[in-house]
Amino acid sequence: MNVINTWIPFISCIISFIFAIFVFKRYLTRKGAHLLLWGIGLVFYGIGGFCEAYYGALGWNPVIFRLWYLCGAILTAAWLGQGTVYLLARRKWAHGLMVLLVLGSLYGLIQVLSAELDPALMLSGELSGQAIVTPGVRTLTPIFNIYGTATLVGGAAWSAWIFWRKRVLLHRTIGNVLIAVGALAPALGGTFSRLGLPGALYLAELLGAVLMFVGFIRATTPMRATQPNTVVPAASTNK
Repeated sequence: MNVINTWIPFISCIISFIFAIFVFKRYLTRKGAHLLLWGIGLVFYGIGGFCEAYYGALGWNPVIFRLWYLCGAILTAAWLGQGTVYLLARRKWAHGLMVLLVLGSLYGLIQVLSAELDPALMLSGELSGQAIVTPGVRTLTPIFNIYGTATLVGGAAWSAWIFWRKRVLLHRTIGNVLIAVGALAPALGGTFSRLGLPGALYLAELLGAVLMFVGFIRATTPMRATQPNTVVPAASTNK
């Protein structure tokens, strides 16, 4: 049994589901569409990791493959990014993009479920979209992932810059930097994997899950003030 192809994605799966529980618990107390969507995105992240671990341990299964491609390769980044859109963008823009995301996700579901598969095209020990031979299905992946990565990484980086520039809420600056780096990690891992580095994607997904989780905890946990007499302005984005 290959450790990288089985246990690494399984650990990513567990971390992602635990992370999702933390986010959903915060949603129940704080509300906010951004928290709900982040939680949904993390469930997709965890499902993707589970499917990768299943494939590494037990081999090809068309149901597992379709579930992995839909949740892990298509939906995860976009739904996480949409959460950040709700946090930072105007409501009318966020609602409009949400409608497009839901319609696109339903279209992706139909396309993935109806796609013709050829397991012989799996060229490595990792799950790969190359097994899909129906034209046009794999073009969905970059569309969803570019949108998700741009909004999630860009939103976290923008938030970190704002808090740093105002010199307030250092914990949010640090947290958003970690989230931005963590969100970028799977995209870089996918690039290295396509360049022929085995295990790069799974390791990057694990690193991404850990960094985003740590970043979320850091961003939502205020740091003790080192100067008791300093008045820290309240943040309008404390959600």
